[in-house]
Amino acid sequence: MKKIDVFTHIWTRPFYDALRTETGEMTNITMRSEKVPMITDLDRRFQVMDMFEDYCQVLTLASPPLEVVASPEKALELSRIGSDSLAELCNKYPDRFPGFVGTAPMNNADALVEESRRAIEDLGACGMQIYSNVAGKPLDLPEFEPFFDYMASVDKPIWLHPARNARFSDYATEEKSLYEIWWTFGWPYETSAAMARLVFSKTFDRLPNLKIITHHAGGMSPFFEGRVGPGWDQLGARTSDADYKVLLKELKKRPLDYFKLFHADTATFGSRMAILSALDFFGADNVLFASDAPFDPEGGPFYIRETVKILDALEISEEDRQKIYQDNAVRLLGLKM
Repeated sequence: MKKIDVFTHIWTRPFYDALRTETGEMTNITMRSEKVPMITDLDRRFQVMDMFEDYCQVLTLASPPLEVVASPEKALELSRIGSDSLAELCNKYPDRFPGFVGTAPMNNADALVEESRRAIEDLGACGMQIYSNVAGKPLDLPEFEPFFDYMASVDKPIWLHPARNARFSDYATEEKSLYEIWWTFGWPYETSAAMARLVFSKTFDRLPNLKIITHHAGGMSPFFEGRVGPGWDQLGARTSDADYKVLLKELKKRPLDYFKLFHADTATFGSRMAILSALDFFGADNVLFASDAPFDPEGGPFYIRETVKILDALEISEEDRQKIYQDNAVRLLGLKM
């Protein structure tokens, strides 16, 4: 079976050059990305990929979110450069890169849907990547509804990547998050919070066929199934300034049932228990193989190797293993393998 890695990160050379022009010197998380050779060096990427049999990658642009570093006009320009150059790579190396994901310029309301349409319908993108907040804005605001409407209309998935930085402090008395807590624990929270906002805003009631792939195995959701399930079945019992019980009655499903509509990947930094938890929560039909390459201690191969090792050793049927490695990606992304 083919191993289709659906969430790998890259900066194509045209995108990297345009990003550097916009941001200047890289700092913090982008500084770290810049130091990983595989993020821009195709030769190194091919060396790593060749370590694994029947392995290929679906490409996404690495952080930062465009809306954080650029004006609406520049975000659109970066999005276009990214999609154009990713499409070129996929056309040049179809066996290595069977598909790519566009990055939506979420701060450009006038061009957001059209650029998503161009990436998907003109360039052949498998879907679009967004982040768990839009420069601090939640995803369930009315200004983003046209984007979700379009994605549901073309039946293409959304890749949901967490976004949080040190300015999100862990304590109200402090101005920043220390020790990279914003990343280690903050990113899984960000993913889960974004999922919850889409659930309780009735996005899935309005768009029941909407498909969203959550990075890092669905964040906190699988581990906290008891809170998402029986806990949120009591929505409103802890709140006195809003009548959430009315909302609970208006929802067509239990909150837990909506969370199980999301898809999740296996990019868990080599955690077997996290993958098992995601499989138990989302089911084999909704989990896709991903490694998060190249962001690992070895600059590329470590997370791929450890994730493959875990998946190959799981006591699951070969049918389910093939779904995770290949079939779910082919079905969900519309890949031709």
